[in-house]
Amino acid sequence: MRRIACRQAVVFALLIGSAGTIHAQENTMRENPIFGQIFPQGEKLPEEFSAYFIGQAYRAPLVRDEALNCPVSNVTFSPGCRNNWHSHTGGQLLLVTAGRGYYQERGEPARLLLPGDVVEIAPDVEHWHGAAPDSWFAHLAVETNPQTNENRWLEPVDDAQYAAATAGTEEFRSRMSRTALRNFDALLPACKSELEQSDPELAEIVGNFAFDEVLRYGELDERTRRMTLLASAIALQAEGVYRSLLDAALDGGVTPVEVKEVLYQAVPYVGLARTFDFIGIANDVLRRRGVTLPLEGQSTVSSDDRFEKGLAVQRSIFGERIDRMHEEAPENQVHIQRYLSADCFGDYYTRGGLDVKTRELLTFSMLVSLGGCEAQVKGHIQGNANVGNGKATLLAVVTQLLPYIGYPRTLNAIACLNEVIPE
Repeated sequence: MRRIACRQAVVFALLIGSAGTIHAQENTMRENPIFGQIFPQGEKLPEEFSAYFIGQAYRAPLVRDEALNCPVSNVTFSPGCRNNWHSHTGGQLLLVTAGRGYYQERGEPARLLLPGDVVEIAPDVEHWHGAAPDSWFAHLAVETNPQTNENRWLEPVDDAQYAAATAGTEEFRSRMSRTALRNFDALLPACKSELEQSDPELAEIVGNFAFDEVLRYGELDERTRRMTLLASAIALQAEGVYRSLLDAALDGGVTPVEVKEVLYQAVPYVGLARTFDFIGIANDVLRRRGVTLPLEGQSTVSSDDRFEKGLAVQRSIFGERIDRMHEEAPENQVHIQRYLSADCFGDYYTRGGLDVKTRELLTFSMLVSLGGCEAQVKGHIQGNANVGNGKATLLAVVTQLLPYIGYPRTLNAIACLNEVIPE
């Protein structure tokens, strides 16, 4: 299944580079103000192409200079119009600009498309796309690898196939907020596609709550929010959710180094056994995106100074309490205190890529998600407060984690938060 992601910047760049757009937008919006077409609609498809469409479609070439070797066209579908099953030997990009439509690959559920969505279609993947039953739809079609790219047209998407593909989505779409639809598809597209086909009522409940209502709470910046969700997914052992959230995080500006450091930070708290599979998932996603591994090293300690540097970080977060823990530890448990200083804090907290303030927030997210770690949660609530993550920030994190970790762990976390930092 190819990834459909919201990349407004890509669409915006094409808007800026298209001559005559403002004039065409004014004319088209006067004709159809609800649809809001922003590019020239163009002419009806010529007869040789219309044979491969059910319903009426229009095409307007936008790039005239053949020397650019990048054919781009605006394609507009009337309600219910769709093209046949087909494939491209060189692949294709679809950049949605107006209305509502659908995209479906052979053997996969159909996906709702909204303005701002980008569809990456790999070479030779059989698919179709078109308008929703009750909406006009427009996208830019970008021909990739044009020097060798050819279309292979297949059988039509008949009325029964089209109705089956769109029925589940159309049933709950009208009860989902636009924000929920956009965020659900951006963060967990596979989950959304599955639920909208099999459990539309649950998709509606989860979508409106987790991807609209909850996201309105707090003032976490988007990158931090996405990193805390990644940390939580590792602790929850939610591999499918992690993979989707990872793609969304990378699209949202989280760097490959930050992705790796979230994983490294998980090792001392979640454990290597529970983190190892997620390292493999991250490696697969990064390599697919063209990232060369291994990344540049972020370690700042040696075997000679890891204990001293780790102890210094501990003290900077927790104060004199750390010295008392070392002094008061029973003789047969002194080694654990040394491990905490040298390994947990020396090997991990001193690394580059993330600052201590962010690492403490990630640790809090993982401990809350693990459950049964209330003593450690309380300690790291105080640690977060000491490094500048106040109660409002921690409460915002817990709220964002709520749909993923459930109410019992959320309420336990809030009880710890109120005990350490009373109202």
